[in-house]
Amino acid sequence: MPNDPNLYLWIALIVLIALIVWKGGSGIVAGLDAKVQKIRQAIDEAEALKVEAEKTLAEYKRKQRDALAEAERIVAHAKTKAEEIRSQQLAELKISLERREQLAMDRIAQAEANALRAVQSGAVDAAIAASIDLIRAKLNEARSGAMIDASIDEISRHLN
Repeated sequence: MPNDPNLYLWIALIVLIALIVWKGGSGIVAGLDAKVQKIRQAIDEAEALKVEAEKTLAEYKRKQRDALAEAERIVAHAKTKAEEIRSQQLAELKISLERREQLAMDRIAQAEANALRAVQSGAVDAAIAASIDLIRAKLNEARSGAMIDASIDEISRHLN
């Protein structure tokens, strides 16, 4: 046998490892198996959380799409409603303007009629005044009394 101290050291190390494996191997293997089991559980739990997170993400994406679609529908409805209101307001404004225009035209026509009556009345008053002046100049008292009597008789006939 060689006298090399390293050889004895290696032999002792191998014997020590063999004893540890033989006596404590089942405990080490059990500990490693438990550790492997915990790691598998953690991986399974992580995969389950990943699946749940993907489902939640998909649900929120769907909700976001639905919310965007609803928002688009609301905006489209609001635009349609605004256009309807604008059209209605324009129609009401047109009717109101037509009414005001007709009222202004009626007032203008009334003012024209009043002005025409005032001119006619003034012309009649002037004609009457001129006639009175002319009649006074041309009539004497006897003739005027006869005319008055004839007028009274004519009025009486018309009234009866």
